[in-house]
Amino acid sequence: MKIRPGAQLSGAEQEFVDCLRSFPTTGLAAIDAHVGDNGTRQIDAVLITPRGITVVEVRGFRRRQSGILHVAADEPWTISDTPADLDDESNANPAERLEQSVYAVKSKLERALLDPGHVCGVVALVPLRGVVVRPARTNLRSGIDVVVANVPDSTELRIYIESFAAGPRSWSADRVISAATALGVTAPSRAELIADGFDELAPHSHMPVPAAPPPRTAPPPPRPPTRSQHAATWAVVAVALIGILVVFGVVATAVARDEPHPAPETTTTVDPTPSPSRPRDCYPFQTDC
Repeated sequence: MKIRPGAQLSGAEQEFVDCLRSFPTTGLAAIDAHVGDNGTRQIDAVLITPRGITVVEVRGFRRRQSGILHVAADEPWTISDTPADLDDESNANPAERLEQSVYAVKSKLERALLDPGHVCGVVALVPLRGVVVRPARTNLRSGIDVVVANVPDSTELRIYIESFAAGPRSWSADRVISAATALGVTAPSRAELIADGFDELAPHSHMPVPAAPPPRTAPPPPRPPTRSQHAATWAVVAVALIGILVVFGVVATAVARDEPHPAPETTTTVDPTPSPSRPRDCYPFQTDC
């Protein structure tokens, strides 16, 4: 249980702390934490268990009120049709302030490069001892609950803390120390966290594990052909053979009808060219010239 040095707890917040100390539950509770920009957001409590984180908004009562509790996200809270007289000077809806605190915590961790997963939130209504307010637990929406508890009547609060996160044990001692440092809280030592019940190493990662690919199976062997497939195969073969025989028959017929014709003999006649005559030389008184 870690409480900020110098924190001044109200009576309801002190009763809430006493409830936590009575639970044999593994967890780190940062009471009166200051987060947000420059620590401007005051948060009543941040609980870190091996399975997740929840932010707590603690509200007490100004007077003794017993009856049936009616809570809504956008309506005034009542007890047996009477406005719930909560010790909140601002008169704001506790659920609205809780959602702002959840967002501040989630953003602070993400800026520190930590994946907080789904951060839950709970409004802890702490009535005076001896007062009975029912129902002791109401769900406003997914991840946001209202729990009524004090030290004599803290069963529902314990059940909530042990079951608000149903995931694997992803918050190991080292991750808790990193988250506490990011939130400005002095965390216990690693040995103290392990002794309290946190795992030394998270057996399950907080990140989703991709689904394993389906095993490769050999294709089924081809089925034996049916009788109709056999008949179709033989029909195709028969048609192919008939086509081949027809082609051979056409070729043979064409060859038989084609008679050979002797090639015509080609003769070449060479006409002798008379040699050019040169004039004869004649002598005087030659009779044949």
